[in-house]
Amino acid sequence: MKTTIYSSIACLLLAFFITNGYSQGFRPGDVATGFSLKDARNDKMVSLNNYSKEKGVIVIFTCNHCPYAKKYEKRIIALNKTFSSKGFPVVAISPNDPSIVPEDSFTEMKKLAKSKKYSFPYLFDETQDIAKTYGATKTPHVFLLSNSNGTFTVEFIGAIDDNANDETAVTTKYVEQAIGEIMVGKPVTTQEAKAIGCSIKWKKANG
Repeated sequence: MKTTIYSSIACLLLAFFITNGYSQGFRPGDVATGFSLKDARNDKMVSLNNYSKEKGVIVIFTCNHCPYAKKYEKRIIALNKTFSSKGFPVVAISPNDPSIVPEDSFTEMKKLAKSKKYSFPYLFDETQDIAKTYGATKTPHVFLLSNSNGTFTVEFIGAIDDNANDETAVTTKYVEQAIGEIMVGKPVTTQEAKAIGCSIKWKKANG
């Protein structure tokens, strides 16, 4: 009897996590799903297919309010500045429910993108479907994709580097290292690194 009860509870918990976006999502080596989301900079729709001629894309789930997202903001801007010309532009996506965190509303995203002069798209995942599909759980959370004839493959998942609190103390730049290896035709050495940040604010199941 107890075994049956525990099994039922486990199933319910699993269903809850999947419903609320905590499914496993992509793993390194998976083919990434496309998306089409609105850019806070100009209200235009941006699709992953827009980058079919690039070598890859640095997809970063981030947001306005999270202290870790703020700490990484300059580093995200720097990534785009360094690597967009080399074929690996940044695409930032905000997945948070603004009814939970008003600072992450599309209106506030517009203000931030303008004030920081973002040179990369800042997209709003209003339904949270893309974050759930990718398996993002934190802000920021990186999914580095390589591109081969329009097919995007996940090469790295996790943190930008190994020190969220102090950029000057970083010893390993995971994203930069992975891109460098991809560019010379080597397999990515570190395919995953634990993302450090705020938990994504998921919509309520009935909301």
